[in-house]
Amino acid sequence: MRYFFKRLFLIFPTLLGITFVVFLISHMAPGGPFESELAKWRGTGSEAGSSQKQISEEEIQLLKERLHLDKPIPIAYLYWLKNILTLDLGESRINYKKVTTLISEKLPVSLFFGLSGFFISYLICIPLGIKKALKSGETFDFVTSILIFFTYSIPIFALALLLLYFFASGEYFEIFPLGHEVSDNYESLGFFDKVLDRLHHMFLPVFCFIIHSFAVQTLLMKNSLLEEISKEYIRTAVAKGLSFKDAIFKHGFRNALIPIATGFGSNLSLFFAGSLIIELVFSIDGLGLLSFNAVKERDTDLMMGLLLVQSFLSLIGNIVSDICYVIIDPRIKFE
Repeated sequence: MRYFFKRLFLIFPTLLGITFVVFLISHMAPGGPFESELAKWRGTGSEAGSSQKQISEEEIQLLKERLHLDKPIPIAYLYWLKNILTLDLGESRINYKKVTTLISEKLPVSLFFGLSGFFISYLICIPLGIKKALKSGETFDFVTSILIFFTYSIPIFALALLLLYFFASGEYFEIFPLGHEVSDNYESLGFFDKVLDRLHHMFLPVFCFIIHSFAVQTLLMKNSLLEEISKEYIRTAVAKGLSFKDAIFKHGFRNALIPIATGFGSNLSLFFAGSLIIELVFSIDGLGLLSFNAVKERDTDLMMGLLLVQSFLSLIGNIVSDICYVIIDPRIKFE
């Protein structure tokens, strides 16, 4: 228990290190927050026409002071950190909304699709991996391996477009909607109709979410269980009178889950963060698309806010992996 409290405590210095490095890079790189804000003040690009607004030295100094860039970058970082402690992540320069508001609006969407894909993936890949290990070398194993490698080899962008074309466009079938997370009349629906509407919209994007990790996790489960089956303690259990399946499920199964638990936390954080390609193709307004726009527009406050949230989720995911180790095998002790 002390180990987990120690890990929880270490989250904060780790977040400090991650955010400071990214803050430093974003402010030192060309086109940083000062240059981006100055360009907007001047009205560059198509909005400016043939001329640019002239900015006085006093206005430039005021801009630097507002961004705390009249001080060294470490001091500017401390100002940003001070705001974080008051849950003020700043204001987005994309649409001039509070960063906390934007993240709170997009996070539920990514959580919904991410958690759905995460749990469905594990609920399928673990039993399928076990079945493939028990039927190793047989027709079932051969056929499912072909299907797994075929789906894994298709780029996720191409897979998403194919699914939309065949099952949503009306060219062949029109079973699922073309995009978005809910229908236009969602708010007027009853509770059960809302649930069905979300399930209807989530099927294709969640399928794309799970397909690549599903293949990796299935083969990992199969190979891990095959390795356990070949060990001496399984043969000893069978020699003492246990059936082969009882020996596997009572003794080998837990040990075979340990490699799966290794990637549990990282997969959890990836699903939380969402997939940019999936969100683009299916018009899902989640954290992935928000992160892309923040980087594209050099929106430093939004970038830092998203980095903070996603880094925190990743670190929590690593602790979840360690907890899974202990649940799977109580003999594992962390110091």
